[in-house]
Amino acid sequence: MIEIKEIYKSFKQKDGSQLTVLNNINFTIKEGEFISLLGPSGCGKSTLLNIVSGLEEANSGEILVDGTPIEGPGSDRGVVFQESALFPWLNVLDNVKFGLKNKKITEDEINETALKYIKKVHLSKFKESYPHQLSGGMRQRAAIARALAMNPKILLMDEPFGALDEQTRMMLHYELQKIWLETRKTILFVTHNIREAVQLSDRIIVFGTQPGRIKEVFEVKAARPRSKNKGYLLELENRILDVLKEEIEKVMKEEMGDEYHFEEGSLPWDPDRNMGSHI
Repeated sequence: MIEIKEIYKSFKQKDGSQLTVLNNINFTIKEGEFISLLGPSGCGKSTLLNIVSGLEEANSGEILVDGTPIEGPGSDRGVVFQESALFPWLNVLDNVKFGLKNKKITEDEINETALKYIKKVHLSKFKESYPHQLSGGMRQRAAIARALAMNPKILLMDEPFGALDEQTRMMLHYELQKIWLETRKTILFVTHNIREAVQLSDRIIVFGTQPGRIKEVFEVKAARPRSKNKGYLLELENRILDVLKEEIEKVMKEEMGDEYHFEEGSLPWDPDRNMGSHI
């Protein structure tokens, strides 16, 4: 179980002032739960994930894993970043084996464990391939295998599919759901994509921005693997979008000026137009 208690985080700016990124963040993640942090850019999602991973420290508050305060990175937490962060000079097998070499297990056990998780992400045919020989989706699968091979209690994922095309992203959504069903790892997943959060999560924690804070929490009551076309899931996406409108507008006004206004259906569209007509 992860307990996040009264987390406050600020960063010092060039002019010496403090920018508050997270303010009074409180929630609990049960063992085996899949939680998504959703919100616009700059709302502190990735900062919170980095604090949970031990890569950053909060100004105040604490995070407990099974009752023990986090005091830095640990083997109980595996991290998958937006970029795969594979070692380019190592092939897939050696990348997955890398962290295992620090464990007190034999070389045969290291190989067996690495191959097990490479198979789980469907990269057995590519175990001798180097990162530059793989597609973006394959590199992310290798990164997931590397994290899972360490057998962490918690998997922390920071927009791991954000740079991928839509087809690859959909395929990896399905694969991640299968992996979660098999392993029941506790997963904390950062995304700005509403549909992604709805497809994957048990609960979605929607963040507001300036400063980052919890705005609303949604529970996703649907069996896995999920179909994006189910009416309930589409309705849930719309409810989340309604909550985020104000935050999106706030961010866009910051970037584009006060004249920006969020409007649904603002793109011109003629229902009589058809790309296939007269062909």
